[in-house]
Amino acid sequence: MNLAIWDIESSSASTDFGRIIEIGGILVDENFNEKDRFSLRCRLPEGEIPQAMALIVNKTSIKQLTQGNLSHYQMLGEVEKIFKKWSPAIFLGWSNIGFDDEMIRKEFFKGIRYPYITNAAPNKRHDGINIARAAYAIDQRVLKTEINEKNNPVFKLESLARMQGLDSSDAHSALADAEMTAKILNIVRKKQKNTWDTFLKTANKSDIETIVKKGEIITLNEYYYGKSRLHLVVPLHPKYCMHPIYQGWYYSFDLRTPVEPLLNLSINDLKLEMKKSPKFLRTIRSNKAPIIVEAQYGIKAEPYNSIDPNLIKKRATSIQKNEKFSQNILTALREVAEEKEQSKSQEDIYAEESIYTKFTSNKDTSLFPAWHAANWKEKLNLLSKFEDQRLVGFGQKIIFQEAPEVLPPDILKKIKTGIAKRILSENKEKWWTIPTAMVEIDNLRDKYSNENNEDKLKFLDEFDKYIMSIQKKYENI
Repeated sequence: MNLAIWDIESSSASTDFGRIIEIGGILVDENFNEKDRFSLRCRLPEGEIPQAMALIVNKTSIKQLTQGNLSHYQMLGEVEKIFKKWSPAIFLGWSNIGFDDEMIRKEFFKGIRYPYITNAAPNKRHDGINIARAAYAIDQRVLKTEINEKNNPVFKLESLARMQGLDSSDAHSALADAEMTAKILNIVRKKQKNTWDTFLKTANKSDIETIVKKGEIITLNEYYYGKSRLHLVVPLHPKYCMHPIYQGWYYSFDLRTPVEPLLNLSINDLKLEMKKSPKFLRTIRSNKAPIIVEAQYGIKAEPYNSIDPNLIKKRATSIQKNEKFSQNILTALREVAEEKEQSKSQEDIYAEESIYTKFTSNKDTSLFPAWHAANWKEKLNLLSKFEDQRLVGFGQKIIFQEAPEVLPPDILKKIKTGIAKRILSENKEKWWTIPTAMVEIDNLRDKYSNENNEDKLKFLDEFDKYIMSIQKKYENI
């Protein structure tokens, strides 16, 4: 299967309220021969306040942000076409599951496009950083790494590329990061031929379910406290191994833990034990492309290499055969989840952050192609066909960005007033405001003045003027 290796640069660290301003990718075959590539930049949508630090990191000038050839809406349309053309493929990047995938999903959601394009059949998804960390955990000779002050290996893309002797001078531009990801993963593929195919087997939820339901001892790779670790585990009983509320969350038992003391505990005592460290329960999130490899790798790692292999097998058999214990674990997990739900904040959920709160109906999704194919006046009329009012609001904002003259005066005024209220707010908001941007500019000026960094100080002056121009435009609305 082809690999679609991609990366984004954004206006903010927030996946809910930030915007993609640059995206690039490379399509390679299973031997990493390049088949296609793309690189796109766009203008930031009207009334959005970017983070200065984000623009400094991804080297975006105010001119690029405001005068690019493509609007944000146009760029998303091009990305959708390219990703459809590249399908079927395994889509992956560097730390993409936690950020890039979330950003593209939410951008497509707000852009009235199907959000799950990178992992819905026939596509699969994975994460380059997970693969690199697992390869290193299995054999540290596979990749050269820098070591940080905590004596942990560094897996930042630029650092890892540089340590492999790759050119990293253009790091934090989307296409360059995609290229570096491809080169690092190709090194892993060549050096760990035995595990490469195994790494990719967890790019699909149903494939993970098959692995878990077999009930065999496996090695699970996890990354926490700055280290990549191998855990020798066995899934819970096949009937009772998936979380009763969180779909696709499977549970396994860490075979370092003595089983007998846990088997007959009450639900409340199990909940107490689940909080203790080291954890006896390991979560396998099938929608996050976890790394699962054969038992032989975990059994060689500490502390499993000092445990009698027969004892490990005995523990695994106890877990797999004890249906009641696995049932009790799921009951405990349900109660913990329900308690967590009850203690959740009751603050308002904004439309931009509601992608998982309420899924768009198939009926509305089926209208997407016709909506994009229509002219702007027809787009406005077609909004009445959507049942989901979030889509109506998103559609009105897209029309405001692209063809404001089409909007009735009351809707136009409502959108402008909404932008003004958001960006001029002096409260602590979930999005970047003009007052927040001003504070950020002042702090960065102090930092770069102390460093005598004239280039970045010049950028901050341009950014300050840009922010002031937005403020002037909206403060009298």
